[in-house]
Amino acid sequence: MQFINLHTHSFSNDDTILEVVNQYPWEFNEEVPQYSIGIHPWHINENRLTEDLYILHDKLLLKECLALGECGLDKRIAIPLNIQIEVFKQQLELVQSTHKPIILHCVAAFQEVIEIKKELNIQNPMIIHGFSKNYQVAKSLLDNGFYLSFGKYLLRNPDLENVFNFAPIDRIFLETDTIEETIVEVYEKASNVKNVNIEDLKKNVMMNFNQVFKNKV
Repeated sequence: MQFINLHTHSFSNDDTILEVVNQYPWEFNEEVPQYSIGIHPWHINENRLTEDLYILHDKLLLKECLALGECGLDKRIAIPLNIQIEVFKQQLELVQSTHKPIILHCVAAFQEVIEIKKELNIQNPMIIHGFSKNYQVAKSLLDNGFYLSFGKYLLRNPDLENVFNFAPIDRIFLETDTIEETIVEVYEKASNVKNVNIEDLKKNVMMNFNQVFKNKV
């Protein structure tokens, strides 16, 4: 059974890993076999936004495109939040014509993301990648139907172990994002924290993947 890497910025071409490789419309790599694609709030460029959204619309229709993302909101950057929200909503409108999930970048804007999910009646699964927050934030997201993906901060921050333990095993994913550690190391850490063996953890994450991605791989 393969390891699932829910979010990575590098393609390893390793048959033991099913990777969702992050791509951007303006630097798309045709050689990546399975990917997500989205406009990250850090990289919003209004001069090329129309073109980026056109590419996004085109790629979301392809079977190689597994998800929208990463996209979302970030209150700690200079780009005004109202512009971020507008671009985020435009992307959500595109993905709603599909069943594909949404991989989210969210910094200090969890309530806004929850409200947008409700406002637009988003039925596509929504996954917060790189989750690093406390129990209260986790519970609010889980109560509103979100999935949580863990990686860097599970390895770096012992305080996150209690939150990871709290998260139901049928609502979690694991990832590497941009860290040097491998997805195997993330699984090893996660299996120790949840006190389950790696093979059982792999089975559970694979079931989550099949549920969320509707066996489209």
